[in-house]
Amino acid sequence: MATSRSHRPATRSRGIPEATVARLPLYLRALTTLSERSVPTVSSEELATAAGVNSAKLRKDFSYLGSYGTRGVGYDVEYLVYQISRELGLTQDWPVVIVGIGNLGAALANYGGFASRGFRVAALMDADATLAGKLVAGLPVRHIDELEAIVEDNQVSIGVIATPAGAAQEVCDRLVTAGVTSILNFAPTVLQVPEGVDVRKVDLSIELQILAFHEQRKAGEQGQGPDGDVPAVMPA
Repeated sequence: MATSRSHRPATRSRGIPEATVARLPLYLRALTTLSERSVPTVSSEELATAAGVNSAKLRKDFSYLGSYGTRGVGYDVEYLVYQISRELGLTQDWPVVIVGIGNLGAALANYGGFASRGFRVAALMDADATLAGKLVAGLPVRHIDELEAIVEDNQVSIGVIATPAGAAQEVCDRLVTAGVTSILNFAPTVLQVPEGVDVRKVDLSIELQILAFHEQRKAGEQGQGPDGDVPAVMPA
């Protein structure tokens, strides 16, 4: 079981940059759409546009995978789907435990994209004893006291935290102690983890604040005069 938990996809050992790793799911999503439409090949320009990156960056990313398109033909869609899935570790199922079954946790549990992308929700957990046994997305909610046993029995290496901020660090500590080495954090707080544990943070409020910044900047630019200054309000 220890071997399973410490497993990492080949990307890091082969020296693929983190920025490239972050773009691989974007390519895979675009390629999966093409595959579902039975498109056999795609050019780097077409795939880059679908993934929202420039074609030079895409070609550089694919060079790390040892994948090069054929001039005048492009990339083989099915082969790239397999190759990127393998690099991301998606050719096997990854058991996932979700901790915190409030509105967000329940929504995550009901998300149908987990199974189709190689992730199996092994358990739903919450500290609220009144939720124990309640079915959410077809799974019974388990009490947090069962966390360690569930992680061990299901060889869970990925945990999802959807608790309030105040409980997140304690849950994180218990996940790590139980053997979880990768955590997706939806709680609005920064988690402290030991070396060897990976944390990805999803904070919707921060993303909205960034969008608000851009909206404010665009509004300011629209109100500027020809010399770049915001025009003074003229008296009526």
